[in-house]
Amino acid sequence: MLKLSIIIPTYNEEKTVLKIINRVERVKLENINKEIIIVDDGSTDQTKEILKPLEEKYKIIYQPKNLGKGAAVRTALNQITGDIVLIQDADLEYNPEEYSKLLDPIINHDLNVVYGSRMLGAHTATNFYYYLGNKLITFIANLLYNASLTDIETGYKVFRKDVIINLNLTANGFDIEPEITAQILKKYNIHEVPISYFGRDFSEGKKISWRDGLQAILVLLKYKFIN
Repeated sequence: MLKLSIIIPTYNEEKTVLKIINRVERVKLENINKEIIIVDDGSTDQTKEILKPLEEKYKIIYQPKNLGKGAAVRTALNQITGDIVLIQDADLEYNPEEYSKLLDPIINHDLNVVYGSRMLGAHTATNFYYYLGNKLITFIANLLYNASLTDIETGYKVFRKDVIINLNLTANGFDIEPEITAQILKKYNIHEVPISYFGRDFSEGKKISWRDGLQAILVLLKYKFIN
């Protein structure tokens, strides 16, 4: 039986972390066991206190301080035991009920990497500039790496274990997204499937900013021309 390792990086998500864990837990996948790995990235709200009672049920790792999403994902990758790896944000923007759709190309069509594209599915976006920035970053990635993706900044990325653990990941922040994509596109094709998306705005806790967009472009250029 296959095992799916679900990585949940979290930082100051006291309002949503328990809800997303419960939603992930409720997902039924035929002939697949789930392994949930939660990395708290130095939260300063009540997230840690909410996670403490769950330590006997899930793998929970507490970063000593806030290092960023990339650092949390890299920490979790050292703990995975599954055949397939999926990254799940701790907010409620992405719907775990779509796991089967994300896993199907890997399990039934022998593919290596699947991205859930918000641009191909129904989505609720609350910030035009965030949407425009994502389109620009995706366009630059396609131009540099001769690809035809629609959403490289998606939070739903799924990989065969041997693909993700053999990447040379060093990013600590949100630049983990373009770093993964740049390294993947040098070796593999990325298959996209449409997903639903319920975007939140900064007043609701969204953390990514225009600086992260600029960093994403620099990372794409770095791996194209330097690494």
